[in-house]
Amino acid sequence: MNRLIHLVLFLMGLGMAETALYAKDYAADRRRMVKKVEEMAASTASHTLIEQFDSRVIKAIGEVPRHQFVPAEIRAASYRNRPLSIGHGQTISQPFIVALMSELLQVKPTDRVLEIGTGSGYQTAVLSSLAAKVYSIEIIPELGEAARKTLERLGYLNVETKIGDGYLGWPDRAPFDGIIVTAAPDHIPAALVDQLKPNKRMVIPVGGLTQALMVVTKRADGTTTNKTIVPVRFVPLTRE
Repeated sequence: MNRLIHLVLFLMGLGMAETALYAKDYAADRRRMVKKVEEMAASTASHTLIEQFDSRVIKAIGEVPRHQFVPAEIRAASYRNRPLSIGHGQTISQPFIVALMSELLQVKPTDRVLEIGTGSGYQTAVLSSLAAKVYSIEIIPELGEAARKTLERLGYLNVETKIGDGYLGWPDRAPFDGIIVTAAPDHIPAALVDQLKPNKRMVIPVGGLTQALMVVTKRADGTTTNKTIVPVRFVPLTRE
């Protein structure tokens, strides 16, 4: 009996050691990823208009466990600074682009933010660390449900998700202090502009074969100013 107990304790010890090893590896990977994101910010400052990310954005990028938002079979590549496939023809965005879009949105701790395109939930988690409340819409039910479960499991409790058409926004929760779109429409959806508060921003990739990341700022009179930041390549924003 004592031998059995010792064997169980030994195996548990091995399991805990293995878990700690993987956690250490991922922590190191995250640090390297953050360093790469900061280096890219400095090297692309003339194009992105951002030489250094806000410390809150860097903290969120450094703390959100990206490996929890990718399929298990590609988890080893989680912290590479590139997009990864998450199935259904969709991707999890490059960490630098996630940081850039989060920075451009200028999220305050009291803000209510709308995200169009939950995807894996990674960008949602970053926004959750920056805002008071995040509302996120995903058109693909399987992705939306998987992301919801992951976000809940990891403790991102200030997030509300739903399955629906992102072009239409979320009128029942509007207006928003910021809107971020993680797939590219061929034009800026009017419904999203309508649901944005005056003097607030929407960050959105726009275009077809050629796309540009844009910052749309809504004036007090309802009109907008649009600033092109950098060329990008996102999956198309689909409709129901």
